Parts: sequence; C-alpha cells; structure tokens
Amino acid sequence: MKKIKIATIGGGSSYTPELIEGFIKRKDKIDISELWLVDIEEGREKLEIVGSLAKRMVKANDLDWKIYTTLDRKKALKDADFVTTQYRVGLLDARIKDERIPISYGMLGQETNGAGGIFNALRAIPVIKDVIDDMKVLCPNAWLVNFANPSGMVAEAAINYCGWEKTIGLCNVPIFMERKESEALGLDYENDLFFKFAGLNHYNYHKVWNGEGKDITEQLIEQFYNADSTDAPESINNISNLNFNIYSLKGTGYLPSPYLRYYYLTGEMLEEYLEKFKNHNVRAEEVSEIEDELFEMYKDPKLNSKPELLSKRGGAFYSDVACEFIASVINDLHELITVNTKNKGSIIDLDRDVVVEVTSIITAHGPEPIVWGSFDPIAKGLLQNLKEMEILTVEAALEGNYEKLVQAFILCPLITSGGKAIEMLNEMLVANKKYLPNFSNKIKEIEARKY
Repeated sequence: MKKIKIATIGGGSSYTPELIEGFIKRKDKIDISELWLVDIEEGREKLEIVGSLAKRMVKANDLDWKIYTTLDRKKALKDADFVTTQYRVGLLDARIKDERIPISYGMLGQETNGAGGIFNALRAIPVIKDVIDDMKVLCPNAWLVNFANPSGMVAEAAINYCGWEKTIGLCNVPIFMERKESEALGLDYENDLFFKFAGLNHYNYHKVWNGEGKDITEQLIEQFYNADSTDAPESINNISNLNFNIYSLKGTGYLPSPYLRYYYLTGEMLEEYLEKFKNHNVRAEEVSEIEDELFEMYKDPKLNSKPELLSKRGGAFYSDVACEFIASVINDLHELITVNTKNKGSIIDLDRDVVVEVTSIITAHGPEPIVWGSFDPIAKGLLQNLKEMEILTVEAALEGNYEKLVQAFILCPLITSGGKAIEMLNEMLVANKKYLPNFSNKIKEIEARKY
C-alpha cells in the first residue's frame, strides 16, 4: 500500500482528534507517511495542544506515522497527496456574530444558513482560493477534501471558480442520518438498507430502500414524524429538534435533512433563537464553552484517545466520511458516500456543472454521482432559489461585489424586510472587516456614512 502525505489546514481545530481517530481506524486502508497540521498565528497554542494529542494517539496505536505542526502552509502542502480543510476564519467569535447580529434584527442566522451562512462563506471562500493557488504549485495532483463550512459553497468556489476539479465538500449529516435511522429500525445501516441523498449542503432530502428492494421512505415518514412520535432519529447537536408537521413531508417521497427546519418551521425556529439570544446561549456560545473544556482535556499528557465530550461539539462521524473518502480513492473501493461535487446531471432541476450534495460512487478518479432525477415543486423551488443564492455569494466573496451580496440577501428565504436587511448586511460587513479585505472600500464607505 502506497504511503501518503496529508496536510490538514486548520489543524488546531478541536475536531482534529476525530480526524486522527478516523485515520487510525482505517490503518489497513490508509498508510500515512506524514500528517501535517497547519494553522495560523492566532491558533498557535491550540495547534500545539492538538498536535501533541495527535502524536500520543498515533503512538498508542503503535503506528510510525510522522505528525508535524506548522504555521507554514506551503511547507505542509509540498508534495501532499491529500489536503483536508477544516478552518474557521475569525474563529468562534465570528460565528457568534453570525448568529447574534441577524437575530437582533429578528432574522435567523446560522453558520450555513441565512445571513450567518452567507458571511461565513464570504470569509471562507477567499482562503480556499489562496490554498488552491498554493496547491497548483506545490501539490498539483492532490485531492482537496473540504469540511470547512459552508461546505457546499466552498466546494462550488473551489471547483467552478478556482479550477480545482479534484475537490469534494463533506458534511456529516447524511452519514449521521443513515446511522440514526438504521438504529431506530434495529437494522445495520451498511448491510440492511440503501440510502440515497440529493440536494445542497444542509438543504437535502433522502430516500430509503430495504433489503428486499422496497422503497420504505413514506413508511419511515409515518413512523418518525407522526403526531405521537417523540423520537425522530435525526436530532443533532447543531440545531433544535422541533417536530416537523407530517403533512409537509407526506406524499413527497423524501425524508428531510434536520436543517430543513429553517425553511419548514421558520417561525418556530425564530422564536427559539430569540429566547437563546436573550439568555446568551446561541449555539456558537454553547460551542465556545465546549471547546474551552475540550482543550483543557487535550492538555492532559495521559490522554491518548478522542474524549467523549467531542461528540457534543457537533460533527459526529465527520472522520468516518472524510477518511472513508480518502480510503476509497486510494484503493478504488467504489464506496457509496454523500459528497458535494459537480452535479453531472444527477439532479435534473439544476445545471450540470453546479456543485450539489449527492450520494456518489467513490472511485480512484473521484466521485460519480448517482442519478436522483427531479424534485417535487416545493423542494425544487427552494433548491433552485438557494443554488442561485449560493452562486451570487461565491461571486460576491471572490469579487468583493457589494451588489451581488445584496442580491444574495434578497434571494435568501431567511432574510426578510428589505431596508432592515440592508442595515443588517452593512453592520455585518463592518463587524467582519478584519476578514473581508475584498470589501474594504465598501466598508470604509459604510463607516464614513454611519459616523
């Protein structure tokens, strides 16, 4: 088995032990010569803490993998076979603003949805372009495996605007749904059921077939979302577990992503967010507290495995999908994994070249999407609307184009009240000025007008 070099951008993330565990679990399919953990000066301390834990984890499993920590991205990228990205520009402070500023205007904001998702993209996309510019010189044959949110928009930028075809975006939600729904049925998700997902990152649907080839999707809708059900299996840490109205799902033939609550239960989600806002416990603030506790645990020189607390951070099973993709490419395993990749006609309702989140066969040459077909009117309408919003956001991020950013806000279903929305947009631009150099002139204009 070929030894490979992996570079992880954002290596000081609290998620990194999850990634290391994923590689260790697949040591028979992935043989690592070097794993480089890269971060920026602001993340130096966390990088060293996580790097030390990673080394202890590898040593505890009797592996000879070399683990390096560095602030020099180019050194890490040199001759890499795979580059994984899990950075967060502005750290959790920026995510807190993404949530708290929109809710102060009476609108939903989250790290991938609403105004918060748009601003997360504005910060993240220029960074992926810089990474790709380096990759073109230092590791031109490497795969880019992105987990940085918003994963779908980052993949759209990387593939269609930065020209890096060997890119996939990942999300843990599909594999989470597969496991939880199988568990609720008392079945094995790998052998007893067949799952097929399609849509966009954090806006997708799926269908399920049993081992006899019967489509059981509508049966599962009835089981999981009837009025008496209290244990729908798709509860995740990132968002509320409000009950879907079963009549919004029946007859469609699709099971929902948990994130569809933002679009199907907007009013109820807004009420809950407003309450959290008042009590200073929006999700980003909760995550910040968990991270502080995690890094205290990571400092323990006796710790040599991923702590259970990490499961509360969000991102459960992230390592399974990321590491399984890498293993499938290396060994041409043809595993079925849901990834963000070019549509290639899988979803008829969208252009062939746009990036979608779809179940794909993972080969040595990358993902081959499974055909989904067309969606019903409600899913199709939202899907097309959100895809256009994503494209405008990507272009605004790369061009520093204020007009396109305004248009993206107008298209976003979670952003209402035109004049109020523009006021919110301007406040968020100023709040993020350190991380949005493409918008520096516009931000100066806003500040001059305000003060």
